[in-house]
Amino acid sequence: MAGEIYQAQVIKNFFDCITGTDRNLTRIYMCVISLAKLRMEDPNKICHIVDQMRKSKQKRELSIDIIDYVCSCANEIELGSVQTAFGVQEISEMADTFSSVSIDSL
Repeated sequence: MAGEIYQAQVIKNFFDCITGTDRNLTRIYMCVISLAKLRMEDPNKICHIVDQMRKSKQKRELSIDIIDYVCSCANEIELGSVQTAFGVQEISEMADTFSSVSIDSL
């Protein structure tokens, strides 16, 4: 499970990079390659990913293959690992912290 949490954190960093103001291709490259290595992808797949990143740099536009790869990786991770990486708590855990609602707070 720890490996999946690391993968989820790398995926989170990837999406932070591509949606943030600083869309640095080097950071995106590091996220994608780190994810591939954490998943122990075969060398042919890594070569394809590196080739797509190189083309992305030349075109100054992120390849859809890269986005598709990261999304497919995210889809394969267990929900609990993703929630841990993103800092999401279960509603049942949060519900225990509320004992009652006062009328003054409404």
